Amino acid sequence: MANTLLKVSGLKVAYGGIKAVKGIDLEVREGELISLIGSNGAGKTTTMKAVTGSLAFEAGDIEYMGKSIKGKGAWDLVKQGLAMVPEGRGVFTRMTITENLQMGAYIRTDKVGIANDIERMFGIFPRLRERKDQLAGTMSGGEQQMLAMARALMSQPKVLLLDEPSMGLSPIMVDKIFEVVRDVSAQGVTVLLVEQNAQRALQIADRGYVMDSGLITMTGLGKELLTDPKVREAYLGH
Repeated sequence: MANTLLKVSGLKVAYGGIKAVKGIDLEVREGELISLIGSNGAGKTTTMKAVTGSLAFEAGDIEYMGKSIKGKGAWDLVKQGLAMVPEGRGVFTRMTITENLQMGAYIRTDKVGIANDIERMFGIFPRLRERKDQLAGTMSGGEQQMLAMARALMSQPKVLLLDEPSMGLSPIMVDKIFEVVRDVSAQGVTVLLVEQNAQRALQIADRGYVMDSGLITMTGLGKELLTDPKVREAYLGH
């Protein structure tokens, strides 16, 4: 069995008196594509923020590569190989696409490797190459999502965390984003995907976790959850 890269144990997170995450366990093994699904407000994004060091948690622990990362900031975690694409994309709107990609590699010093990786991102996302000198703020939501993913990959992460990558995108762009997530996973990057589009998320997942009201209520192989009657009724509209 592959090594566990990320392990969340008994995690509790509160927002001003509201218990958003009520003691959850989940793990992500090396090379896996894990989907965390659930309705809006289930606690998925809060979990991601705790994992990436942008939100303090009140109880439990998060281990990365066997060591607790409690109290570590996002900067430290990126250096250790944990990169996140936040909900809402968060691109640098007044920078060009190329400058955004260079910012993604800010922890690196290998100039030739950085240049090669920018070319590689243009290969994965041809639309970014066409607009490489354009300001990121002038692009469509789907193009910005591609840029946010490419920028995160520029840090050469071991684990890529994606928070609601398909939100607000056209069906064609959703297809493209999920295709890229699958390809990135196939290239050996471990992926934790938080996604409201349960059907698409489970179709590409090795394993999935279902979150509801701050708790993990189900877990299993992606294909098993996809056909589970309870999951279908609650999240897939069948």
